[in-house]
Parts: sequence; structure tokens; C-alpha cells
Amino acid sequence: MEVQRIAETVESLSPEQTLETMLGASPNARVCMTSSFQAEDMAVLHLLRKRIPDVPVLFLETGYHFRETYEYRDRMTREWSLNLVNVLPMQTVPEQESSLGILYRSDPTRCCQLRKVEPLMRSLEPFDLWFTGLRREQSPTRKNLKKAELHTLPTGKTLWKVSLLADWKWEQVWSYTNANGIPTLPQYDAGYLSIGCEPCTALPADPNNPRSGRWGGTKLECGIHTFSKQASS
Repeated sequence: MEVQRIAETVESLSPEQTLETMLGASPNARVCMTSSFQAEDMAVLHLLRKRIPDVPVLFLETGYHFRETYEYRDRMTREWSLNLVNVLPMQTVPEQESSLGILYRSDPTRCCQLRKVEPLMRSLEPFDLWFTGLRREQSPTRKNLKKAELHTLPTGKTLWKVSLLADWKWEQVWSYTNANGIPTLPQYDAGYLSIGCEPCTALPADPNNPRSGRWGGTKLECGIHTFSKQASS
């Protein structure tokens, strides 16, 4: 199946059918998933582990996450026996703050670049299928998201970026986690709808835009889902 036909085929399929189609189209593919351990990620991971129990779960270890996020990550890693890969930046938090200052205050885009984007670029190189928990409803910047997109990394490496829940609404995510007994991050109970690094995460300013609480409203994306480019078919 050529790229365009695969992408068009999965648009009308359920998450389970999309998963089977993508794995079937690339039977020898090296598979990974990026996860911030938010509810969408846990739903995708629940589906993915049924087929690939030891799938590498890439967690961007920025050093700035909520304590609750670390505790939940460690709990679910134990309970689900996850193949967790903590993706690390080149510098520790103290090293970066000593040399560059508090970037999340002065230049949050550069902070995201150093602690999220560049480490992820390196970590994706070995893989052919990259699963995410992205949904169109999450942000205006994601409204055109396709369930399967062939992406090119800055090095020229191409891989499939697969978002099984692209067309799901928030209610569907909650319904799935509840039906399958999947615990969720405790920050949701406090009203958070999009949860990233603690210094750059607040309650959403716009209830219709879950990511409006990120980066003080100055931007909607850290860059990990915008650095790669869709490849032509």
C-alpha cells in the first residue's frame, strides 16, 4: 500500500483497526510510542500493549515535570511492566540553569527545544512507527491532524507518525479509561486539561482550548509535534 492510500484508509477506521492496519502494512517495523502519561497516552498505550507488550515508551525527562507526574509514571511502569525509556537532554537542569539561566521564564521556546525537541529527534531515529496520543480537539494547531502521517526527521529519516485517537472527543477518552479501569494523573482532579512541565502548566484560560493553560498563553506547542515535516507520498 502506498503512503497516500494507507493514510486515506485508516481515516475511517477505529483505533483498533488503525493499529492493525499500520502494523500489517509494516510487519517488520520498529515501533515506539511517546508518552507524557496523560489520559490519551494511556488509552493508546493500553491498546498498543495488547499487540506489543514490550513497546518502548519514550518519556521526555525534562527535569521539570510535576511530582505527581513522576509518581504516576513510576507507578504505571511497575503495574504495567512498561519498557520505559527516559529520554534525556544533553544537560541536566542545574547545568542548563547555570549556563543559560532560567530559560522557561526568559525563553520557553529554547527551553523546549533543548529539553524536548532535540532529545526526541535523537530518540526517534531507530524507529519506523511512532505512536502518539494526539487528538484534533486538543488545540487549533492540531485540527488538521491525520491518523497516519509519514514524517521526515531533520536528518532525513522517514517514519510513520500514528495518532490512533485523532478523531476522538475528550468524552471518549474518559469513557475508554473508565471502562478499562485505567488510572489517570491526579492533576485532572484539580482542573488541568493539558499537563506538561510544572513551570509552564496552568489551569486552562479557555475551557474550549485545553492547551490554553500552557506556557502562560504565549504558545500552544512545545515543538515536538511540529519539528518534523510530512513527507510527500
